[in-house]
Amino acid sequence: MSKFVITIGRQTGSRGRIIGRQLAEKLGVKCYDKEILTVAAKESGYSEDIFKYHDERPTNSFLFNLVMDSYSMGYPMSPYSDLPLSQKVFVEQFNTIKKIANQESCVMIGRCADYALRDYPNLLRIFIHADLDYRAENIAKEDNISIDKARDVCQKTDKKRASYYNYYSDMKWGDAITYDLSINSHVLGIEGTADYLEKYVRAALKI
Repeated sequence: MSKFVITIGRQTGSRGRIIGRQLAEKLGVKCYDKEILTVAAKESGYSEDIFKYHDERPTNSFLFNLVMDSYSMGYPMSPYSDLPLSQKVFVEQFNTIKKIANQESCVMIGRCADYALRDYPNLLRIFIHADLDYRAENIAKEDNISIDKARDVCQKTDKKRASYYNYYSDMKWGDAITYDLSINSHVLGIEGTADYLEKYVRAALKI
């Protein structure tokens, strides 16, 4: 079949990144997570550190709305040079996501990829979530911090991701209606969730 893209949104500690990489391996395609930032930096000429600093950080600008409205309708982005650096970084990242999707089948994690590719013909949008206690346990072990601190990390990081996603897209982060499939990774575990998603993707895309 023609190229396809699987996008994965994830709650902090849900192990969505690990599951996404396992899914990509099962499907025989690349997984793009922070790799998106590396490619965008090379394409744009900006430092990769700049992309990392602004990664999934919310912003607010009326001018940015005008630029992206023009872009979505196919008009030149003439006010682009007037945008703050954070929003230029998003536009470059947005362009990189679309360029990668046009070149190869892949799995993309976060960074509004589902919105950037909303008109892409073979797109499946997945959201991976889990209850807070499970996610906090994962973060506590990973970062060697207390459960209370891990809960705080989960909630604050997810709040930042939601603000970023809700601002840059016209959809709501984590809302089931925004995705083709929303799945609780705690139920089946990492391996089980990746196996389930592989079956779902192959059935949905007939691959």
